[in-house]
Amino acid sequence: MTDTHEETATLSPEERVVAHDGGSKRPREWYVVHTYAGYENKVKANLERRIHSMNMQEKIFRILVPMEDEVEFKDGKRKITPKKVFPSYVLVEMIMDDDSWFVVRNTSGVTGFVGGSSSGDKPLPLLEKEVKTILKRMGLETTELKLDFKKGDHIKVILGPFLDFTGIVDEIYPEKEKVRVLIAIFGREAPVELDCHQIEPIS
Repeated sequence: MTDTHEETATLSPEERVVAHDGGSKRPREWYVVHTYAGYENKVKANLERRIHSMNMQEKIFRILVPMEDEVEFKDGKRKITPKKVFPSYVLVEMIMDDDSWFVVRNTSGVTGFVGGSSSGDKPLPLLEKEVKTILKRMGLETTELKLDFKKGDHIKVILGPFLDFTGIVDEIYPEKEKVRVLIAIFGREAPVELDCHQIEPIS
Protein backbone atom coordinates (compact mmCIF):
# COMPACT_ATOMS: atom_id res chain seq x y z
CA MET A 1 0.00 0.00 0.00
CA THR A 2 1.68 3.19 -1.13
CA ASP A 3 -1.09 5.75 -0.95
CA THR A 4 0.09 8.63 1.23
CA HIS A 5 -3.41 8.89 2.63
CA GLU A 6 -2.94 5.44 4.12
CA GLU A 7 0.16 6.54 5.98
CA THR A 8 -1.76 9.25 7.81
CA ALA A 9 -3.06 7.91 11.13
CA THR A 10 -6.68 8.00 12.15
CA LEU A 11 -7.78 10.58 14.67
CA SER A 12 -8.59 10.25 18.35
CA PRO A 13 -12.28 10.17 19.40
CA GLU A 14 -12.04 13.87 20.30
CA GLU A 15 -10.48 14.79 16.97
CA ARG A 16 -12.85 12.61 14.98
CA VAL A 17 -15.80 14.82 15.94
CA VAL A 18 -15.87 17.61 13.37
CA ALA A 19 -18.24 20.52 12.94
CA HIS A 20 -20.17 21.03 9.74
CA ASP A 21 -23.75 21.53 8.49
CA GLY A 22 -24.20 24.75 10.40
CA GLY A 23 -22.40 23.64 13.54
CA SER A 24 -23.85 20.15 14.00
CA LYS A 25 -21.30 17.51 14.94
CA ARG A 26 -20.84 14.21 13.15
CA PRO A 27 -18.15 11.59 13.75
CA ARG A 28 -15.39 10.71 11.33
CA GLU A 29 -15.61 6.91 11.24
CA TRP A 30 -14.75 3.82 9.19
CA TYR A 31 -17.30 1.95 7.07
CA VAL A 32 -17.11 -1.26 5.05
CA VAL A 33 -18.05 -1.13 1.37
CA HIS A 34 -18.79 -4.24 -0.69
CA THR A 35 -17.44 -4.39 -4.26
CA TYR A 36 -17.67 -6.68 -7.26
CA ALA A 37 -15.09 -9.48 -7.05
CA GLY A 38 -11.67 -8.23 -8.09
CA TYR A 39 -12.79 -4.60 -8.19
CA GLU A 40 -11.28 -3.51 -4.85
CA ASN A 41 -8.43 -1.41 -6.29
CA LYS A 42 -10.64 -0.06 -9.10
CA VAL A 43 -13.20 1.08 -6.53
CA LYS A 44 -10.44 2.75 -4.52
CA ALA A 45 -9.19 4.63 -7.61
CA ASN A 46 -12.72 5.52 -8.79
CA LEU A 47 -13.75 6.81 -5.38
CA GLU A 48 -10.58 8.90 -4.98
CA ARG A 49 -11.34 10.56 -8.34
CA ARG A 50 -14.95 11.23 -7.30
CA ILE A 51 -13.85 12.74 -3.99
CA HIS A 52 -11.87 15.37 -5.87
CA SER A 53 -14.30 15.95 -8.73
CA MET A 54 -17.24 16.35 -6.32
CA ASN A 55 -15.31 18.31 -3.67
CA MET A 56 -15.88 15.76 -0.92
CA GLN A 57 -12.43 16.03 0.69
CA GLU A 58 -13.96 17.32 3.93
CA LYS A 59 -16.33 14.36 4.24
CA ILE A 60 -14.51 11.37 2.70
CA PHE A 61 -10.90 10.84 3.75
CA ARG A 62 -9.13 7.50 3.34
CA ILE A 63 -9.91 4.44 1.25
CA LEU A 64 -8.09 1.25 2.19
CA VAL A 65 -7.83 -2.12 0.49
CA PRO A 66 -6.44 -4.15 3.43
CA MET A 67 -3.40 -6.16 2.31
CA GLU A 68 -0.89 -8.42 4.01
CA ASP A 69 2.20 -10.29 2.83
CA GLU A 70 1.81 -14.02 2.28
CA VAL A 71 5.07 -15.97 2.49
CA GLU A 72 5.50 -19.04 0.27
CA PHE A 73 8.40 -21.39 -0.30
CA LYS A 74 8.64 -22.62 -3.88
CA ASP A 75 11.58 -24.53 -5.35
CA GLY A 76 13.51 -23.79 -2.17
CA LYS A 77 13.02 -20.03 -2.56
CA ARG A 78 11.13 -17.71 -0.25
CA LYS A 79 8.49 -15.71 -2.08
CA ILE A 80 6.41 -12.88 -0.59
CA THR A 81 3.12 -12.12 -2.29
CA PRO A 82 0.72 -9.30 -1.30
CA LYS A 83 -2.70 -10.77 -0.52
CA LYS A 84 -6.05 -9.07 0.06
CA VAL A 85 -7.17 -9.57 3.64
CA PHE A 86 -10.87 -9.09 2.83
CA PRO A 87 -11.56 -9.88 -0.84
CA SER A 88 -14.47 -7.85 -2.28
CA TYR A 89 -14.38 -5.33 0.56
CA VAL A 90 -12.96 -1.81 0.87
CA LEU A 91 -12.73 0.34 4.00
CA VAL A 92 -13.72 4.00 3.80
CA GLU A 93 -13.07 6.64 6.46
CA MET A 94 -15.77 9.26 6.17
CA ILE A 95 -18.34 11.51 7.79
CA MET A 96 -21.63 9.79 7.06
CA ASP A 97 -24.39 12.01 5.71
CA ASP A 98 -26.67 11.98 2.66
CA ASP A 99 -24.06 13.51 0.35
CA SER A 100 -21.13 11.27 1.29
CA TRP A 101 -23.36 8.18 1.33
CA PHE A 102 -24.55 9.00 -2.21
CA VAL A 103 -21.01 9.54 -3.54
CA VAL A 104 -19.68 6.25 -2.18
CA ARG A 105 -22.80 4.19 -2.91
CA ASN A 106 -22.87 5.31 -6.55
CA THR A 107 -19.19 4.77 -7.28
CA SER A 108 -18.56 2.35 -10.13
CA GLY A 109 -17.87 -1.16 -8.81
CA VAL A 110 -19.58 -0.63 -5.44
CA THR A 111 -22.52 -2.90 -4.65
CA GLY A 112 -23.36 -1.29 -1.33
CA PHE A 113 -22.36 -0.67 2.27
CA VAL A 114 -22.08 -3.58 4.66
CA GLY A 115 -24.87 -3.13 7.18
CA GLY A 116 -26.79 -0.73 4.95
CA SER A 117 -29.94 -1.28 2.93
CA SER A 118 -31.25 -0.39 -0.49
CA SER A 119 -33.94 1.77 1.13
CA GLY A 120 -31.31 4.33 2.11
CA ASP A 121 -30.84 3.47 5.78
CA LYS A 122 -27.37 4.53 6.87
CA PRO A 123 -24.96 1.68 7.71
CA LEU A 124 -23.26 1.25 11.06
CA PRO A 125 -19.54 2.11 11.31
CA LEU A 126 -16.84 -0.30 12.42
CA LEU A 127 -16.09 -0.39 16.12
CA GLU A 128 -12.88 1.35 17.15
CA LYS A 129 -11.31 -1.92 18.30
CA GLU A 130 -12.10 -3.48 14.90
CA VAL A 131 -10.37 -0.59 13.12
CA LYS A 132 -7.31 -0.93 15.38
CA THR A 133 -7.07 -4.65 14.65
CA ILE A 134 -7.23 -4.11 10.88
CA LEU A 135 -4.72 -1.25 10.88
CA LYS A 136 -2.29 -3.23 13.03
CA ARG A 137 -2.56 -6.12 10.60
CA MET A 138 -1.59 -3.71 7.83
CA GLY A 139 1.29 -2.28 9.83
CA LEU A 140 -0.58 0.98 10.48
CA GLU A 141 -1.88 2.40 13.72
CA THR A 142 -4.12 5.12 15.05
CA THR A 143 -3.08 8.57 16.18
CA GLU A 144 -4.95 7.91 19.40
CA LEU A 145 -2.40 5.27 20.36
CA LYS A 146 0.50 7.52 19.45
CA LEU A 147 -0.86 10.39 21.51
CA ASP A 148 -1.28 8.10 24.52
CA PHE A 149 2.49 8.19 25.14
CA LYS A 150 4.63 10.90 26.65
CA LYS A 151 8.22 11.10 27.83
CA GLY A 152 8.73 9.22 31.08
CA ASP A 153 5.83 6.79 30.59
CA HIS A 154 6.42 3.17 31.62
CA ILE A 155 5.62 0.77 28.78
CA LYS A 156 5.64 -2.90 27.86
CA VAL A 157 6.73 -4.20 24.46
CA ILE A 158 3.98 -6.32 22.87
CA LEU A 159 5.47 -7.00 19.41
CA GLY A 160 8.92 -7.62 17.95
CA PRO A 161 12.27 -8.94 19.22
CA PHE A 162 11.91 -7.17 22.58
CA LEU A 163 8.56 -8.81 23.32
CA ASP A 164 7.59 -8.64 27.04
CA PHE A 165 10.45 -6.26 27.90
CA THR A 166 9.49 -3.18 29.89
CA GLY A 167 10.98 0.27 29.62
CA ILE A 168 10.56 4.02 29.83
CA VAL A 169 9.68 6.35 26.93
CA ASP A 170 12.68 8.61 26.34
CA GLU A 171 11.71 10.36 23.11
CA ILE A 172 8.70 10.52 20.77
CA TYR A 173 8.92 10.94 16.98
CA PRO A 174 5.34 11.82 15.85
CA GLU A 175 6.27 12.23 12.18
CA LYS A 176 7.59 8.64 12.08
CA GLU A 177 5.08 7.21 14.59
CA LYS A 178 8.02 5.85 16.56
CA VAL A 179 9.34 6.19 20.10
CA ARG A 180 12.75 5.75 21.69
CA VAL A 181 12.48 3.56 24.76
CA LEU A 182 15.07 2.88 27.45
CA ILE A 183 15.03 -0.88 28.03
CA ALA A 184 17.06 -2.75 30.66
CA ILE A 185 19.25 -5.26 28.81
CA PHE A 186 21.79 -7.29 30.80
CA GLY A 187 21.43 -4.91 33.72
CA ARG A 188 22.03 -1.76 31.68
CA GLU A 189 19.60 0.69 30.10
CA ALA A 190 19.80 0.69 26.31
CA PRO A 191 17.91 3.05 23.94
CA VAL A 192 15.72 1.17 21.47
CA GLU A 193 13.61 2.74 18.71
CA LEU A 194 10.20 1.08 18.33
CA ASP A 195 7.01 1.63 16.35
CA CYS A 196 4.13 2.96 18.44
CA HIS A 197 2.03 -0.15 17.79
CA GLN A 198 4.79 -2.32 19.30
CA ILE A 199 4.25 -0.99 22.82
CA GLU A 200 1.47 -0.41 25.31
CA PRO A 201 1.38 1.69 28.49
CA ILE A 202 1.74 0.04 31.88
CA SER A 203 -1.00 1.31 34.15
